[in-house]
Amino acid sequence: MMTDSKDTSRLEAEGDAAADFLEELLDILDMDGDIDISVEAGRAKVAVVAEGPSQDLKRLVGPDGEVLDALQDLARLAVQADTGEISRLMLDIADFRAGRRERLAEQAREAVAKVRESGARVSLPAMNAFERKVVHDVVLEAGLGSESEGEDPNRYVVVLPAS
Repeated sequence: MMTDSKDTSRLEAEGDAAADFLEELLDILDMDGDIDISVEAGRAKVAVVAEGPSQDLKRLVGPDGEVLDALQDLARLAVQADTGEISRLMLDIADFRAGRRERLAEQAREAVAKVRESGARVSLPAMNAFERKVVHDVVLEAGLGSESEGEDPNRYVVVLPAS
């Protein structure tokens, strides 16, 4: 998908609005963190990173990223209030999603190997939308198919054998 300069400037504006919201939040919480804004895969990406140890920031991630997911929703609402547009902004704090992405990719590769070996479908544990997208992408890259089944919050990915 090509992103033209109009889309890029809109996505950068989303990142700026989210960064403003997050800077205010960090000030209120008296926490330190740098905010990096980028555009990746057709969506704005905002990362809050620590220069030193990130223990404080890890409190903003929470168990299994639950607090991070809630903050991402709030950042998206702040963007919508500022721009009038619904945002698909991706938020990462203390590299949680980056690390989670690699663990999920490894889990997906293991499922692909099991499917190839057994010829049977393999179901993975329940995941949020971000996590399911990572798995779908890895499975597709491996040349197999996958589908999401179930209802949130118990929605999960099934890796399918080659047909």
